[in-house]
Formats: sequence, structure tokens, C-alpha cells
Amino acid sequence: MTAEEKATIYELLKTAATGAYGYVPPAFSGISPQFSDDPSQSTGDAPETAFETENIAQDRENIEETATSSTRQQINSIAQKIAVCERCVLARTRTNVVPGVGVTEPLVVVIGEGPGYEEDKRGEPFVGPAGQLLDKMLASIGLSRAENCFIANIVKCRPPGNRVPLPEEAAACESFLHAQLFALKPKMILCAGSTAAKNLLKTRDGVTRLRGRFYDWNGIPVAVTFHPSALLRDARQKIFAWEDLKMMRARLQEIAPEYQPT
Repeated sequence: MTAEEKATIYELLKTAATGAYGYVPPAFSGISPQFSDDPSQSTGDAPETAFETENIAQDRENIEETATSSTRQQINSIAQKIAVCERCVLARTRTNVVPGVGVTEPLVVVIGEGPGYEEDKRGEPFVGPAGQLLDKMLASIGLSRAENCFIANIVKCRPPGNRVPLPEEAAACESFLHAQLFALKPKMILCAGSTAAKNLLKTRDGVTRLRGRFYDWNGIPVAVTFHPSALLRDARQKIFAWEDLKMMRARLQEIAPEYQPT
């Protein structure tokens, strides 16, 4: 295959992926790669590029499947892949995977740290005391996991003892979370806690420094606030969380005509 043919296929895949997701996926962002002609097949050498013919065909098939399937089908497909994932050590100790829950046309995707004991038992995120508080926080500005939100986590399996996920564990789950975000196309993302914010925004800063303003993730505004668990430990932070929620409400009223807070 010539370099020109590879470049043409690359651009076709980029265009198809962008159309399917509504964004330019990270894999296609930045400067386009430089391709070279394959060596003569008579030499018996393997192609000198990652874009081998079978890989191109598989990528095209995956993109075409994404473009023609519904959001619910996409989310279900991602959940099925999460269910059999063994990319990191968390797969050895989990009871259930916790891919996420909510509507498939959400105004907001809420991202937490990882499943806890109750979440691991039930396979659903934010179902313990922190989840009850999260539901109250969302309800205060007219949001609900049952009506206009999707709830997910940085990692899809419970870290032992509810410890903070290790970098390699978060990295193993990253593509699942990104795939969910691309499929769901939310109007806004809320990072609940430092772990969520650090991993999604690729920063070392914590909630205290990040909260109070919006950030950008592939064209989607991102707000950061305290994890509900932190608010249960220190109620003094609730006043700041309420300021963050009001900030979200004001922006949603600007960018989402369908948003009707009570």
C-alpha cells in the first residue's frame, strides 16, 4: 500500500469517527501521522506501519457500527466489554463491575472515583450514603440520574478497601470512560472529587484549586466539586459545593434549552 493510500484511509476514518462521535476523538487529534510506502511484498517483509490492512478494515467496521447504532446500543456494548475486562488487578477482587447508570441523552455526566462496598455488591454507582447525598445535590438544581444524568466512575471495579485507584488502574479504564462520554455527548461533565478531576483533566491539582470555574474536555464544559463522601466527612464544605452547583445551573440554562430547573 502506498503512503498516499494510507493517508486517504486515515482521513476517511477520521471523518467517519468525528461524524459518529460529534467530536474529533483523541486518537485523531493533533497533527496527522506521516505514512510511508509498504516495502515490496516480494521481500516477505511486514508492512512498516501500524495501519496494516486488517487493522484498517477492523477500525472501519467498528466506526461504521458506532455510526449506525443507537446510543443505548453503544452504551450496552461498552458495558459488555467492561464486564469481561481483566486489564488490571481490580478484576481479581471485584464482585461486580460498575459501568454506570442513567439516561442515554444526559444533560450532565457525573464522574466519581470508583465503586465502594455497596456499589460493588449491586453493580451500580453511588448507591450508598454518598450516592444519596449526590442525588440530593443534583435534585437541588433540577437534575436526576433517572431523567437527565448519567453517573460513572474513573474505574469500573472497586479498589480494595475503597482506596484511591492507582494510576495504572485508572489508565486501564480510561478508554471505557472516554467511549461512554463520546457516545453520550453530554452538555456538561461534573467531576466529583479530586480523583475524577485529576484523571479526566490530566492535572495534579485537587478540588480546592480546581472548583469554581469551568474547564474543557473535547468541547464539553467540565465543572469540579467535592465528592459527596468528603461532604459527609466535613459538612463545612457544603457551602462551596452549593456554589459549584449554582454555577452549573447558570451555564446549563445558557447552553441547554431543554434544561428546566425547578
